[in-house]
Order: sequence, then C-alpha cells, then structure tokens
Amino acid sequence: MTRSRLLTAAAGLATALSVLVALVATPAQAASTVHYVALGDSYSSGVGAGSYTSESGSCQRSTKAYPALWAAANAPASYVSKACSGATTATVVSSQVSALSSTTTLVSISVGGNDIGFADIMKTCALYGTTECVAAVQRAEDKARANLPGLLNNVYNAIRSRAPNAKVVVLGYPVFYQLNTTCVGLSATSRAKINEGINLVDDLTKTTAAQHGFKFGDVRSIFVGHQLCSGDKWLHALNFADLGISYHPMATGHSGGYLPVFRTNAA
Repeated sequence: MTRSRLLTAAAGLATALSVLVALVATPAQAASTVHYVALGDSYSSGVGAGSYTSESGSCQRSTKAYPALWAAANAPASYVSKACSGATTATVVSSQVSALSSTTTLVSISVGGNDIGFADIMKTCALYGTTECVAAVQRAEDKARANLPGLLNNVYNAIRSRAPNAKVVVLGYPVFYQLNTTCVGLSATSRAKINEGINLVDDLTKTTAAQHGFKFGDVRSIFVGHQLCSGDKWLHALNFADLGISYHPMATGHSGGYLPVFRTNAA
C-alpha cells in the first residue's frame, strides 16, 4: 500500500472512531437531565461526617453527606444543597425552598427533629436521670402528635409549589440505640423511650409525605446493627468535646445508610 493510501485509510479510521465516540457519548450526555436540590437539617447537611465546605459556614454541609455523595456518583445536570444544621420546618420554608424552580427534577429533605427539640431532649437525657429523660421524650411525643403533621404540610406544600415537576424524597431519622445489649451511659428505660420517640417522628413523617405523593426514605432498618451500643456504630455518641456532632451519622452512616436508601428512592 502506498504512503498516500495509508494516510487516507488512517484518516478514514480516525473519522469512524470519532463518530463512534460521539454515538457512545450522546446517551450519557442526554442522561444528565437531573436538576437536584437538597434541603433540610443537619442529617442532610452532614453534621458529624466531617469535610465541611467553606461556603456552608455554620450550616456545616459535608462533601461526605448523602446528597453530595449521590451527586458525585450520578453527575446531575445541576446540584445544590441548602441543607443546614439547626434547620426547622419554618427555616426550610423561609430560606431554603427558594432554591427550587419549575426545572427542579429531584428534591431530598430531612426535617422535623429540631421542631420537637431533638437536641434539647438528648442533653436532658445525658445530664439528668431516667425520670427527666422519659418525661422530656413524652413531652416531645405529645408535641409531635399535635403539631408535626401540620408543620410538615407547610414544608411539603412549599416544595410542591416551587418545584411542581420534581420527585421528592423525604428521608427519616435512624433509631439511635440498639436495645437489649450491655451499654454504658443512659439507662435501658431511657434508651427505649428515645427510640420510641424517633419511631413516632418517622411514622408521622412517612404518613404525611405519602399524603403529598412523596417518597419516604426509611433509614431505620439499614441502621440496625450500626446503632449506638452496637459493635459497628454509624452514629456519634454523646461527645462533650463537640456536642454538635452527638447523635449524628458518621461518614459511614451517610455512605452505608442514607446513600443507598436515597439512591433507591431517587431512581
């Protein structure tokens, strides 16, 4: 074969390869149509997971939180997290849902724990005895039954109004304690009562989410065996040196717990 024919063949092969690459690449490019917005409290921002972004400040948004992990693995067309430590249903409505629009196709949210005082309850249980702990949880349960569905309705209505075309995944909270094990710290009665309170919040949230046609990402079962008092915990215990991370998921709780549940419900 002459040199000119070799060059012509090489050019033809290069053209064919470029067409093939374009054909292969097109489906991947076309698949990037997801516009994802993460909303919610510290369980969505990633408090306790470390690796916080500088722009998030006191909201403590982590690159190891489940929304960031999902975005990194799925390369959506756009991704923004407005989740913030300490967020309540009211602050989600006032300062987070504005990130949504008619082009938003996927929303995740965890919220409600701060509305019934999760942090204060756990401090009471850690600093005082069983009687005070049980009473604090009971007050929170009464408050949750009376108020939480209405507060969640406010959030869910705001989300649907701003993002009418989005799939919405509501994430729950893990039950903190593995029971019937030897465990230092709180009494068995206090641990059982705290679990009862978390189960109530999750059940109320699940019911309310379903009423809006939203998916509920229930993380309770996947955290079994990884709770406090277990041998392989995914949750921070009470940490007096850094109270803010206490009772929050570690990075392993996001990658091994929240991420698989969110991924399944976001599909």
